[in-house]
Amino acid sequence: MRNLGRGSGVIGHWHLDGADSSFASSLLEEFKSNKTKSFELAEIAGHVVEFSADQYGSRFIQLKLETATTEDKNMVFEEIFPQALTLMTDVFGNYVIQKFFEHGMPPQRRELVGKLLGHVLTLSLSMYCCRAIEVVDMDQKIKMVGELDGHSCVRVLEHCKDLKTQSKVMDEILACVSMLAQDQYGNYVVQHVLEHGKPNERSIIIQELAGKIVQMSQQKFASNVVEKCLTFGDASERQLLVNEMLGTTDENKPLQAMMKDQFANYVVQKVLETCRDQEREHILGRIKVHLNALKKYTYGKHIVARVEKLVAAVERRMAAQHAA
Repeated sequence: MRNLGRGSGVIGHWHLDGADSSFASSLLEEFKSNKTKSFELAEIAGHVVEFSADQYGSRFIQLKLETATTEDKNMVFEEIFPQALTLMTDVFGNYVIQKFFEHGMPPQRRELVGKLLGHVLTLSLSMYCCRAIEVVDMDQKIKMVGELDGHSCVRVLEHCKDLKTQSKVMDEILACVSMLAQDQYGNYVVQHVLEHGKPNERSIIIQELAGKIVQMSQQKFASNVVEKCLTFGDASERQLLVNEMLGTTDENKPLQAMMKDQFANYVVQKVLETCRDQEREHILGRIKVHLNALKKYTYGKHIVARVEKLVAAVERRMAAQHAA
């Protein structure tokens, strides 16, 4: 038998239970050679793992799972669960796991993901991993993302050649933008999409964060994401974020709060760095009225130093223009 002799660890219950392995082998051989008999899942009870690791047996189980009864699903699950990790990496067995993520009972899918946790990084490029992400509950998604740290997920996005897999991973990222942006690893993933993703993907992220820019800017990891939004967003998207930071009154309350904050003050500096000259002069005007107050705050001093340099540069430019 192909898989039993290559050290894969895929063994059926006939072996674990001490039964005659020749019987199991003959059952699979009968299945492959007997073209007239129509097999059912119940008839391979005790041999599901063996069938899963065979090309034709795997196809048979996949097809039957689509219309299987609860009783049959329970039987299949009880047999594949102890060997789930091995089947996940098997050339044919992984398709059975994928199919079970699609058609298994919700508690069974949770248990399978429980087997997956602790091995997400190793298995991250497998298609079944995307199947798991599609169907599991949010708490398990968060655990999977936590395991697949941001840099590793970016490996996945850059080097996975399967377009369907890329699309599924991207859909999950875009569905969890706010959560990922605030995560110590997930923020790297969102930053990567902002820098290297498609314009529509970048727009989805910025629209998701719009309305909570001040809050996100004051969070350690999300503040880096907001800076990337300002750097790689288009002019209209950047203006949307800047308007939110300035607020709707002359008191500039959102801007004041950001300038005093240990993380958000860097976002304000990024605004000054990325905006157009006309916008910069407008924002500088808003900031200058608060300079004396900002000098009292540890993090406000960063803004004061930056603004004073910019104001000096503007004044030199205006003096040069006037002299000309």
